[in-house]
Amino acid sequence: MEQPSSSQPASTPGVCLPSSLEQAKAHKLPSSAFYIPDFISEEEERVILDKIANAPKPRWKQLTHRRLQTWPSDLVKNTLIDAPLPQWLEEPVVSRLLSIPLSAPDGDVSIFTASPHHRPNHVLINEYPPGVGIMPHKDGAAYHPVVCTVSLGASLCLNLYRTKDDGTLDPSPAWRILQEPRSLLITRADLYTDYLHGIADIEKDEDLSAETIANWDLLRSRQDFESGSSQRQTRTSLTYRDVLKVSKLGNKLGMFLKR
Repeated sequence: MEQPSSSQPASTPGVCLPSSLEQAKAHKLPSSAFYIPDFISEEEERVILDKIANAPKPRWKQLTHRRLQTWPSDLVKNTLIDAPLPQWLEEPVVSRLLSIPLSAPDGDVSIFTASPHHRPNHVLINEYPPGVGIMPHKDGAAYHPVVCTVSLGASLCLNLYRTKDDGTLDPSPAWRILQEPRSLLITRADLYTDYLHGIADIEKDEDLSAETIANWDLLRSRQDFESGSSQRQTRTSLTYRDVLKVSKLGNKLGMFLKR
């Protein structure tokens, strides 16, 4: 008897979604991590990158070595102004996130079913030039503990860190996750609450192999990394989350934003 396929092509060429998130588990990580290499198509990637590049200049927040955008707005005291995401951030990403069941028997249960708004309502866009990363950190209490990250443009390694018994950071990553362009990485539960994540400030990711990369078996293009290294290029990430507190008092919060 023929076995059912573990993944199903979406209606868009170049997109291949799993039949459930169980099929996308990174088994070297805790069971709270999933990786889908072909979550969006090359054309969808181009469209989203074009929208990001052509966003109004006030949307960009310039940091020392990189820049970012927040949609629909920044948080004020861990609270989001009630406003919709723009259509280009809704489609195709949000509809696909909600269409993939957590497990095959529970077809109506998505990764956001247990979140307050049952869908992501906030997107952080980070642009990482070669050699630029971000210090190990936790995302904090403003969000439901589910993070969905779509990578665009280039690959890089995300490092996950443990905290030692004395509360200090263990400088050696507990795991490394290689994020390819057009991929989706989902982390939740203990990976959200108990571990820090960061990106090293390096020009090239080294020591890439099945032994060192937690999602190696799920990669789309393992052959591209068989040399053991990957030169960084500019990578853009879309981080989708559900902000717990949402206020309809847009005018009052808007006054705080203008200060």
